[in-house]
Amino acid sequence: MIIRSLLDTDLYKFTMMQVVLHHFPAAQVEYRYKCRNKGIDLTPYVDEIRDEIAGLCRLRFQDDELTYLRSLRFIKSDFVDFLSLFHLQQKYITVQPSAENNGEIDISVRGPWLHTILFEVPVLAIVNEVYFRATQKTPNFAEGRQRLYKKMSLIRDDPAMAGCKVADYGTRRRFSRAWHQEVVLTMQRDFADHLAGTSNVYFAMTLGMTPLGTMAHEYLQACQALGPRLRDSQIYAFEMWAKEYRGDLGIALSDVYGMAAFLRDFDMYFCKLFDGARHDSGDPFDWGEQMIQQFQENRVDPATKTLVFSDSLDFGKVTALYSRFKDRARVAFGVGTNLTNDLGYIPLQIVMKMVRCNGQPVAKLSDTPSKNMCDDEAYVNYLQQVFEITPVP
Repeated sequence: MIIRSLLDTDLYKFTMMQVVLHHFPAAQVEYRYKCRNKGIDLTPYVDEIRDEIAGLCRLRFQDDELTYLRSLRFIKSDFVDFLSLFHLQQKYITVQPSAENNGEIDISVRGPWLHTILFEVPVLAIVNEVYFRATQKTPNFAEGRQRLYKKMSLIRDDPAMAGCKVADYGTRRRFSRAWHQEVVLTMQRDFADHLAGTSNVYFAMTLGMTPLGTMAHEYLQACQALGPRLRDSQIYAFEMWAKEYRGDLGIALSDVYGMAAFLRDFDMYFCKLFDGARHDSGDPFDWGEQMIQQFQENRVDPATKTLVFSDSLDFGKVTALYSRFKDRARVAFGVGTNLTNDLGYIPLQIVMKMVRCNGQPVAKLSDTPSKNMCDDEAYVNYLQQVFEITPVP
């Protein structure tokens, strides 16, 4: 089996799931899978993917895993009690070849948000590993190790990078579970002063690392259907997050409606309430400058706030961003695909996004248009009007 523990996923799945349990337990959602690579034929692997998902649905949280989750300061006891009874259910997920007969596959998840939220990350990891073990029967791990050491040396051997820390965000698009583990262990051994932690809860538990993560796009998207008014959905999402965590897990995601709309909503109250913000689309240097300006204009010292960069990072970009912002704000970096799927092969650019909540379309209006994913053009146009967003040609 590829997935052997329900903890083999990103921390923010659990932090969002806890909010769902406490505030939105009746929400019904739909997720849709997409492969952004052209010309990739995944249809030969449909049966194997289904078998792996069946194995995923047989998993339960083990006592030591529940004990670990209970030890995290922001995880509440009743949520762990719920997880002790939880398992993923196959009736909520379908995998089949695309009806367009174009080599693509359709994966859809429909059901209660509380019972489907944990599908995304392990399913994407399954698709990746099934594909690469079929197409790369003798992986060039020597090349992968050489690339990893070159990346680490770029930061480790440069005195100007002394305070730079990088986190592993690479679960969903990793080459394989075993390679992911080797990468993390290598960084623990040879990059320890610069390793901030991992988004993967299983590795955090088993390897004694810091688990990292707060919220993802799906949370703010769902609030389009769950909040009292669409225009206030971003504000509503941040306020509900603060209500649940009372100042903990204070990194706000900034790119669900584009940066301009985020800055309009992220006023002095949120500038002071949250610890910082996470970048996940658009130009990261422009984003960092805008965030610093936003803090300054709201009488908040940027040096007390954290800028988290996590969009398609490589180590060269990390060093450039660190050099730009290290003396002006706290900076953190989450590296995903470039860390856990860089052996010389073209990685799969696969995603699974929420597209409906309570029967209503939901969408992200990213500063990187190719990241947008919604099958209802009329709703996207309406969302752009509500948030005063100029469509990108």
